[in-house]
Amino acid sequence: MKKFAIISLLLLTAFGISLFAGATKPTEAASSYLRIHIRADSNDPAAQSVKLRVRDAVVEYLTPIVANCATKQASLDAIGARLSDIEGVAEGVLRQNGYTYGARARLKKEEFPTRVYDGVTLDAGVYDALILELGTGKGDNWWCVVYPPLCFTGGHANIVYRSKIAEIVARFFGK
Repeated sequence: MKKFAIISLLLLTAFGISLFAGATKPTEAASSYLRIHIRADSNDPAAQSVKLRVRDAVVEYLTPIVANCATKQASLDAIGARLSDIEGVAEGVLRQNGYTYGARARLKKEEFPTRVYDGVTLDAGVYDALILELGTGKGDNWWCVVYPPLCFTGGHANIVYRSKIAEIVARFFGK
């Protein structure tokens, strides 16, 4: 009975904390992450397909760059210094695939919906982002996280997410 009471108390505490923390969580996440958003020219299947080829090339280009960045600001600086190179990578893929429209890369703050990346949930909110528009940029898009580099290391990036409540419960039960 004592264990049940303690577990109930922990669960109620966690629920209460999540209610009060919910209002600040997007702001905290927004200040911690740099996202990437690649917008296709249109929803035509060919435009969507080339968007994924551009994604692959841009991720390959950026991976060694962001791997050397220890902070979000370092990532912003490194990417900001290479916006024209990122456009060049994208335009090279577009040309190789017979497209004559260009690409435009920029860093800006942008609204994102809630998104789950390999088990990590980012709440809806305004985030710093690398925006890459292909042609008109009016088609469906692909987005992920540049820093920490969730999309650039197979989704793991040597980041460990822990639950303090789960640790307390495990210690209580001797696990």
